[in-house]
Amino acid sequence: MNHPFKSRTISVVKDLSLDEQIYLYSKTRLFKDDLLNGRDVSPYRIVNRNIGIYMVFLEDSTRTKESFKNAASFHDTRLTVMDTQHSSFNKMESYHDTFKMLSGYVGYSIFIVRSKVEGLCRWLEYSLSKYAERNHILRPGLINGGDGKHEHPTQEFLDEFTFFEHKNWRLDKIHIALIGDLFHSRTVHSKVTGLRIFHDVMVDLIAPDELGMPEHYVKEMMENGFKVRIFKSIEEYLKQNKVADIWYFTRLQLERMGEDVREKSDKLRRAVTFQKSYLDQLPEGTSFYHPLPRHRETPTIPIFIDKTPLNGWERQAVNGYYTRIIEIAMLGGALGDDFEGKPPTIPSFEDDFIEESLSTSKSKEDYKVGIKQIQGGIVIDHIGQGDPVDVVWDHIYKIRSILNLNVPSSHGVFSSEKTGKIKGIISLPSMDPRVFQESMIKKLGAIAPGCTVNFIEQREVTKKYRLHMPPRVYNFDEISCKNEFCISHPQYYEGVNPEFHRLNKNTFICKYCERPHTFKEIWDI
Repeated sequence: MNHPFKSRTISVVKDLSLDEQIYLYSKTRLFKDDLLNGRDVSPYRIVNRNIGIYMVFLEDSTRTKESFKNAASFHDTRLTVMDTQHSSFNKMESYHDTFKMLSGYVGYSIFIVRSKVEGLCRWLEYSLSKYAERNHILRPGLINGGDGKHEHPTQEFLDEFTFFEHKNWRLDKIHIALIGDLFHSRTVHSKVTGLRIFHDVMVDLIAPDELGMPEHYVKEMMENGFKVRIFKSIEEYLKQNKVADIWYFTRLQLERMGEDVREKSDKLRRAVTFQKSYLDQLPEGTSFYHPLPRHRETPTIPIFIDKTPLNGWERQAVNGYYTRIIEIAMLGGALGDDFEGKPPTIPSFEDDFIEESLSTSKSKEDYKVGIKQIQGGIVIDHIGQGDPVDVVWDHIYKIRSILNLNVPSSHGVFSSEKTGKIKGIISLPSMDPRVFQESMIKKLGAIAPGCTVNFIEQREVTKKYRLHMPPRVYNFDEISCKNEFCISHPQYYEGVNPEFHRLNKNTFICKYCERPHTFKEIWDI
């Protein structure tokens, strides 16, 4: 259990630290060189028949599945391949039951999972950890082979290794153009994190508005220090003189789009399909890459490019075999004893969002028009400050409903005396401050960050709390991820407790699928 990689989960790219990713690429470079030059590759091989590798592919796949199958076969372990036709899942068996039973059949299990259900590996990491602890077995290792529109970390690792190779093993800078369906492609979404191995990153996003990169990913790229430029078409992109030497194409996933977008398919394809007339506008040494498959009839990289020096995707696809052998070797314990870098940072969640303020309040005769000053009780103030009036009213009703404030009381929307901004107030004269416990204050902070809670005795504020956005929201019955493909969604009946982590001052992300939500969206009421 002291091994740096055994029993680890690779659900998203950042589950490996930057040092660990570079370790992976360095070992892959050595392994590829040894293999291609006929040298001994046994040091990279797991030799342990008490280790079981399970490939559980719940979504159709050819390239990823065959790449992993051959990579797993390189190792001397037990290998089991399960696909979408497996009877357990057809019988509506839960995911965690199936994986728990499989992990008990050998001394140590490594699961390679592909699914349309987003965040499945993150959930299995938790549920299998508890199972292993109860039954005194090693916690299984997990590798995400792609989950819905979320992430495909092993594709990203083979991509970054290929870019590293293209850059002659230098990490000082990279200039890359991402082209095609940037809205749905999990391979480009993973690059928000994966490209961080390079020190100076410029990313050109080339897609019509209908296919553009989701805004939260663009923002995250910028927060990571990337220089980001946006273009609507390849034609527009080539009119400027700073063209990338690495082009990464994706196919148009029209099956995921609405009818109104599909009607524009010809126009959308033209915007992101390379033409012969563009050839002389490319920088020397340019390479094209693609996660594959290309569309048979309308590929964004036309067939005429296959036999040109631009073709980098064939080498990219083969690199998946090498990187996946090393990934399995790391989780299986054959590699990693010589790793000396930093592990991932484990997120911490400090309860720093409840700020107790010193109260200097004195009795006022005209506390607020429409709300009388109270002798004792609780006043929730500064609700939705600065928002439009109708939004503040909605916020007040949501607070009352979620906190079950069905007591004699009053509420209203007013202009702040100090700032003039609109804000909401809930006055609860019949509520004993002692029953307004810390759990209620934490819940209120998640519902209405920025508000204040005032405890009133003898017409004076005895305690005052200013509530900020909490670092995470969990263990509440009234919250849920609004992504219907998330493993925490009720339709999957997995009993997953929704959990949200603070991304910035206005946004939470789901622990499992990482879909962003505003603090208002996480609530079901």
